Amino acid sequence: MSKKEKKNTNTAKYIIFTIIIILVVGGVGFGACQLFSDTEEENVVAKKTTNTIEGYGITLDDLDTELYKEEFNALKANLTGSKIDYEEYAKSIAKMFIIDLYTINNKINKYDVGGVEFLYEPVVNNYITNVDDTIYKYVQDNSNGNRNQNLPEVVSIEVKSIKQTTFNIKAENKDYDAYSVKLSWKYHVDYGYDTEGEVIIINKDNKLFVVEKN
Repeated sequence: MSKKEKKNTNTAKYIIFTIIIILVVGGVGFGACQLFSDTEEENVVAKKTTNTIEGYGITLDDLDTELYKEEFNALKANLTGSKIDYEEYAKSIAKMFIIDLYTINNKINKYDVGGVEFLYEPVVNNYITNVDDTIYKYVQDNSNGNRNQNLPEVVSIEVKSIKQTTFNIKAENKDYDAYSVKLSWKYHVDYGYDTEGEVIIINKDNKLFVVEKN
């Protein structure tokens, strides 16, 4: 074999070897990326709706607590029955609103504000802004499931009183039939959050909506 042929053979071997190395390294890198990507996807915390009260915009998801699920089931039974008990409807709305608002340990981040689906639509934006700036202000992000923060969970709630009243929506210059519901609640661990309050609920077109929380 001539020197030239020998040199060409060595060059060809080097090129083939280099290509093999590139393919192996690339394959390992791709596999690692896929593994990392799959792991990240598995760790992403996301809510999945598990039940719905059709026509009312009220849902249950897999991050909701057992207490919330109990109240949801009671409300659904009432709303899908042959005749709606509006006082019990108001009690359920008030309790679920408070449970969802003050159970923060299942929230994904500070913008995952509880209680929104029970609100009268015109008050939603102000409500979210207020909650974001107060009780949810320091809630850490948990989108990857790695949050290490002590946050409250409501474990029991009681309606102390309920009375029929009227409530004026100034922007509409209109009075609505309403319920004033006073409640008290307890937490799994008390971190100093509210333990009692009043929820005002209006009746609009035979559906109940929270308009105020005191």
